[in-house]
Amino acid sequence: MTNWRWWMVVLLFVATTVNYMDRQVLSLTWKDFIAPEFHWTDNDYGTITAFFSIIYAICMLFAGKFVDWMGTKKGYLWSIGVWSFGACAHAACGWLTMHIEGYESVAVMTAVEAGTTAALGIATVSVWLFLAARAILALGEAGNFPAAIKTTAEYFPKKDRAFATSIFNAGASVGALVAPATIPLLAEYFKNKGVGGGWEMAFIVIGALGFIWMAFWVFMYDKPEKSKFVNKAELEYIHQDDEQEAAQKAADEGQKGKAISLWKSFTYRQTWSFIVGKFFTDGVWWFYLFWAPAYFSDQFGYKSSSGMGMALIIVLYAIVTVLSIFGGYLPRIFVDKKGMNPYSGRMLAMLIFAFFPLLALFAQPLGAYSAWWPAVIIGLAGAGHQAWSANLFSTIGDMFPKSAIATITGIGGMAGGVGSFLINKGAGALFTHSENLGAAFSFLGFEGKEAGYMIVFCICAVAYLVAWIIMKALVPKYKLIEL
Repeated sequence: MTNWRWWMVVLLFVATTVNYMDRQVLSLTWKDFIAPEFHWTDNDYGTITAFFSIIYAICMLFAGKFVDWMGTKKGYLWSIGVWSFGACAHAACGWLTMHIEGYESVAVMTAVEAGTTAALGIATVSVWLFLAARAILALGEAGNFPAAIKTTAEYFPKKDRAFATSIFNAGASVGALVAPATIPLLAEYFKNKGVGGGWEMAFIVIGALGFIWMAFWVFMYDKPEKSKFVNKAELEYIHQDDEQEAAQKAADEGQKGKAISLWKSFTYRQTWSFIVGKFFTDGVWWFYLFWAPAYFSDQFGYKSSSGMGMALIIVLYAIVTVLSIFGGYLPRIFVDKKGMNPYSGRMLAMLIFAFFPLLALFAQPLGAYSAWWPAVIIGLAGAGHQAWSANLFSTIGDMFPKSAIATITGIGGMAGGVGSFLINKGAGALFTHSENLGAAFSFLGFEGKEAGYMIVFCICAVAYLVAWIIMKALVPKYKLIEL
């Protein structure tokens, strides 16, 4: 038997890694490179990340349907091509701001006194330009997970999908792991070379990786039935599921008229279960992704370009990367060894992983002793999220026909984007507000901005258990959607 399906997972893993590196460029450069140039506050950054999230959410609603309509191969190509262009487009924001505001150089723009009308003008124009670049990035990135989940459903039987998903989904944490070890250094290197503020080239270099990936996808991907790299034995393994799965496969290929429409999808409890799972938990991961570098800079004074700053983020995501891969394997044990159906096994695994994020309650208190405590704790909470996410994605393949998988993934992604919008915009506004109030703002013994972080950590900690309880209430037991 050939094993071409695992090469597909490698491609999905690389695409997801690049995807998250593109997202991370801003979070790793804004505090120490971009904010001084444009006079940004936490609220400005929160607005940009929140806007990205809501545009991503809107695009996710239609991205899955687009991938189902366009096909996996072309849909993925369009997706990564658009987001790579959007990533590179960030580099032009500084140059455009400088010319729109009428400054001779970036140095003159940076030297403007903070809090003045001129500084507010620079901040406003630059934020709007970054919003435009983030919108393009969000439009393209919305297609990544619908296309990846659809590819997994095409190449793996149900019992292996969570494991395959956990592998490519680990690209999110690997991207977040590689990013702090490379992006601040790239920005610092080009800044020292006198190439703009340095951060521009970081966006361009990382954004260009997506264009390279596209060449490999064109050559390597085809549906397993048509792929010259998949032999008969592997094809039989891929389609080893029961007769109902085989019948559904035939329906997907020969009865396109029975596909689930976008609006019809909202009539199923299974869809709403997935929506709840994404809405409550995606924002937690995106908060860690977007705010962790700023957290270590604000609370402990470690800039993202410093050795300690990079070490903290690298250790955080190393923990996420290593532990999260096992998350997709746990339900396989429940299914193969305990005889549970895939959905029940996945829900039990997700309940276990829902307890990991509770550790976030101790991040801020233990931070009083060392910055390493929050790094390790957030890493463990993040690992729980990634394991949860891999199984959550796989519940779609358990209950929906393949023709609807990308559509349902897109709907859930939209819900996750809305949740992320709320937590990122709320966090940015809260941090600016709490910092301005100082000791007058307190929560659980913390004051000022520390209290703001403690509030958000509490929300992140309980989100998964709340989501699991609602999901279980909506879909108490396994029920396949039949067309």
